[in-house]
Amino acid sequence: MAALTAALAALVMCIAPTAAHAEVEWLCKPGQKPNPCKGSFETTKVTSEGVESVVDSESSGRPRVDCFYVYPTVSEQLSINADKTVDPAQTAIAEYQASRFARRCRIFAPMYRQVTIVGLQSPEAQQAEALRLAYSDVLEAWKEYLREHNHGRGFVLIGHSQGTRMLRNLLRTEIDPRKGLRERMVSAILLGGNVAVKKGELAGGDFARTPGCSRPAQTGCVIAFSTFNATPPDNSRYGRVGGGDAGNAFGFPQGPDYEVLCTNPASLTRNRDRPLRTFIRSEAPPGVIGLLVLETYGGPPPSADTPWIQPQDHYTGHCVTDNGANVFHISPVGDARTLNPAPEPGWGLHITDMNIGLGNILGILRGQISAYSAG
Repeated sequence: MAALTAALAALVMCIAPTAAHAEVEWLCKPGQKPNPCKGSFETTKVTSEGVESVVDSESSGRPRVDCFYVYPTVSEQLSINADKTVDPAQTAIAEYQASRFARRCRIFAPMYRQVTIVGLQSPEAQQAEALRLAYSDVLEAWKEYLREHNHGRGFVLIGHSQGTRMLRNLLRTEIDPRKGLRERMVSAILLGGNVAVKKGELAGGDFARTPGCSRPAQTGCVIAFSTFNATPPDNSRYGRVGGGDAGNAFGFPQGPDYEVLCTNPASLTRNRDRPLRTFIRSEAPPGVIGLLVLETYGGPPPSADTPWIQPQDHYTGHCVTDNGANVFHISPVGDARTLNPAPEPGWGLHITDMNIGLGNILGILRGQISAYSAG
């Protein structure tokens, strides 16, 4: 990984961000084909003892709410900002992270000129400029979604990593200040992106009015965490305010008065160490992300003949403060594999954030949607 990082750093010094262009392109949208956010839910379920069964379910024929998903850093294009070409990496990550949410909502996922894997090696000022360009695409897509597709429906924000940073800024500037939009937000699932709150509180950092979720069926709140299974090092990218936020491109609050929000998807109210329901795709993503999955599992990840697998490797999790970082700490159950941080210890188990407790998150969302619809 060190050699790859050095090569990317050398390459990126001579590449400038792409010029602005606001035309909206969609990775996922209802009725669009192909649509990687919509597919089979057939799942091989494996108990801790290795007993297998195949289960299947269908999405609601007419979901009552929408999901607005922004994908993480996956582009392997050799520029600081990607263009809006749908590469295999975007298709695979949408299948891996977002498609199971189609059981609960219509999914809209914009293409955006994200900072690429190469771009992560760029100087901070250059990276901050590139992040602002990426956000301009997300904002334009959000406005088009509201104007042409929302029609007053409730919505859920879903993001991971760079996608979470995009949605933190969107929620902070476009939704949190507007009562009408706040009331239509069912939930915001913002993983692996250091959502900031006032120390000891559930709000008051990134968002003045939108709190972290603290009870089942609570709506208009945020689920956020970053996954580790060891003490975060002093330079950890996640769990610390400002971690990995090159140049603080969006002016998020920082300093000793703030901390990173951690909400336990297996125990929202009491934060107890509880079982996680992991769902992963049977086919690992291609390219660099696939290599990180391989590194995390210390070999080939679990797979099955069905599109999804609930692996034999089971874990429990709860939020902790460890070495000054607020993180979601997971522990193996029985003979489950001990996962490896990737690409290095400061990232923790970043690649697992969305899927390690995906079943728990979907369970929370089901209750939130019911409460929103009833209200």
